[in-house]
Amino acid sequence: MIDTALHTGSEHPDLLWILVPSFLTFVAGLGVATYADRIRERLRPEESTTSE
Repeated sequence: MIDTALHTGSEHPDLLWILVPSFLTFVAGLGVATYADRIRERLRPEESTTSE
């Protein structure tokens, strides 16, 4: 059991500075995935002319 605790990283001295950015990155990814269509519309409006 002690080996598991050592390998999970729960004893890391800067665990907070690892978890907070990881959580924020995860939430940002969810936001991008949720609004992907709106983001694409802003980057590539349908009215723009392309040479395809």
